[in-house]
Amino acid sequence: MKKVVLAYSGGLDTSCIVRWLKERGYEVICFVADLGQGLGKGEDLAKIEERALVAGASKVYIRDLQDEFVEDFIIPALKANAVYEGKYLLATALGRPLIAKYLVDIAHREKAEAVAHGCTGKGNDQVRLEVTIGILDPKLEIIAPVRDWSLSPGMKR
Repeated sequence: MKKVVLAYSGGLDTSCIVRWLKERGYEVICFVADLGQGLGKGEDLAKIEERALVAGASKVYIRDLQDEFVEDFIIPALKANAVYEGKYLLATALGRPLIAKYLVDIAHREKAEAVAHGCTGKGNDQVRLEVTIGILDPKLEIIAPVRDWSLSPGMKR
């Protein structure tokens, strides 16, 4: 059985993707990155882990990346004045390469053939993730179910 490491948020989209991948014969390993983004009301990492397992994940990795995110991404961005239109820090954009780094690391550790994400194909998050993954390991297959399997409204394949 092929293994895939999924960037998992705990939301409905990535929970559905776990099932979708399993139906296509993959063993799904979820990765949850805590970048300090805050969780939804009543949410905690244990609940997110449980949700992934109930959805069908065989394993869940949860990493607290807050310190690394601040030291290696946020502080350098502030020093470079990387502020969108002079209004706000690109925190979400800055987090994607760090998430990709750990997706690749876990894929190597688990001997997975692929990584997956829930980006819709309508924004830049998929580019940030996929370019980083491609640089770190161009042999890894990248699966984007919402884009590739026409799950996104208005997207045709």
